[in-house]
Amino acid sequence: MTDAPAFRQTRRSLPISLLRAREVVMGPIRDMLSDSGVNEQKWRVLRVLQEKGPQELSQVAAEAVLLLSSLTRMVGPMVAEGLISRMTPPEDRRKTVVAITPAGLALVNAHAGESAAILGRIEAEFGHNRLEQLLDLLEDLQRLDLRSGTPEAAQKARR
Repeated sequence: MTDAPAFRQTRRSLPISLLRAREVVMGPIRDMLSDSGVNEQKWRVLRVLQEKGPQELSQVAAEAVLLLSSLTRMVGPMVAEGLISRMTPPEDRRKTVVAITPAGLALVNAHAGESAAILGRIEAEFGHNRLEQLLDLLEDLQRLDLRSGTPEAAQKARR
């Protein structure tokens, strides 16, 4: 017998619940993208660039929730596919800035209606207010610093 704390049942485990919810949301998105040859990671990059304009790679990685090393590997193929362009600013040759191309924008726009329909279905079935509340709660959760600090530090961060 050990003195280890009991685990929550997996059906009420936060990490597992988040993964299950992600799959419910991402399934229709993957289906939408399947015909275009763009995976969900490339889609996130295109959406970030479509929304925010040209960005340095580290900014895109943070906004698209990708590891910088993963994004770096994706850039070459996305440039070759004509979805994004890349440039090195003359003032800082260490940086790489990427931008969505007209072809990339056309792909995003081609999926805009279906993407809106997916969100509309989620909103209709889950409820507008509940969806907004969920998004607010997820933003609050993202602000927690669970890697560095004690529960007291986390409480201070919430204040």
